[in-house]
Amino acid sequence: MALPVRRRRTQFQRAADGSMTLLDHLRELRSRLFKASLAIVVGMIVGWFLSGPVLRLLRDPYCQVSHAKPGECKFLALDVTAPFALQLKAALLVGLIVAAPIWLYQLWAFIAPGLHRNERRWAYVFAALAAPLFVAGAWLAYLMIPRALEFLLGFGGGQVAFNLEVSRYITFVTNLILLFGLAFEFPLVVMLFNIAGLASGRRLLGWWRGAVFAFFAFSAIAIPTGDPFSMTALGLGLTALYFGAVAFAFVNDRRRARRHRAEFGELGDDETSPLEFADDEAVEAGERVSAIEPIAPARPLDRHYDDVT
Repeated sequence: MALPVRRRRTQFQRAADGSMTLLDHLRELRSRLFKASLAIVVGMIVGWFLSGPVLRLLRDPYCQVSHAKPGECKFLALDVTAPFALQLKAALLVGLIVAAPIWLYQLWAFIAPGLHRNERRWAYVFAALAAPLFVAGAWLAYLMIPRALEFLLGFGGGQVAFNLEVSRYITFVTNLILLFGLAFEFPLVVMLFNIAGLASGRRLLGWWRGAVFAFFAFSAIAIPTGDPFSMTALGLGLTALYFGAVAFAFVNDRRRARRHRAEFGELGDDETSPLEFADDEAVEAGERVSAIEPIAPARPLDRHYDDVT
């Protein structure tokens, strides 16, 4: 007779069923952070060799606007350590992007056991949409950078000679790219409101005027350049994504209504469902109550106190 083999449960299963202690959770958090940090360090090593092409890619918009010949597009450095710090910063950014699948998985593996199965399914959908939305916003920002620079540098006319400081310029470009990328994640918030049942597709569609006004107001405040091209591009992009999220809300509402009809038929939320019995499950009426018995009066409280109390 073969003895039953007891399989060892994984950390995910132990965390999901609540059998892990607080110390076990802290150990797991330490392990996840160590693995994520190690992946970022390895990504930085790779990013160090890719930092040159990345910096050239970020400098290209200014070189296009200044109409400089190849090799003549120069930037100003105010500190001896500025080029090294800039390359190190570019390596860190590339390392975060290269190691993103690993450190995002470590973050997800630590959070996922505390979620229900339905919440995990929607989290997978959000994670799959977050990266393309961020890339789309970053790409749109990169297209707007030459137009923004041409608009801003045009105010100097022929009387001002521009010589941009390299660290501030790269910081300006990366901040604009991050702003567009993070702003394009807003439709996920709208989808979350609909999935949680806080707003239906019809209600979201009724808010479109206020939403469009809020998008353009946000663009006017958040865009650091203040040029009309970037503000218009961000406002129109957010508006298009909002209507895309509203379309998703209508589809999700129809799916939810079909599931409701399959379970409860055409019964409304404020109606009680009828009791259905089989032919052989007839319910007999009980004995009729002749009169209501009076309720016995409450007993008085014992107000006797002894010598102690």
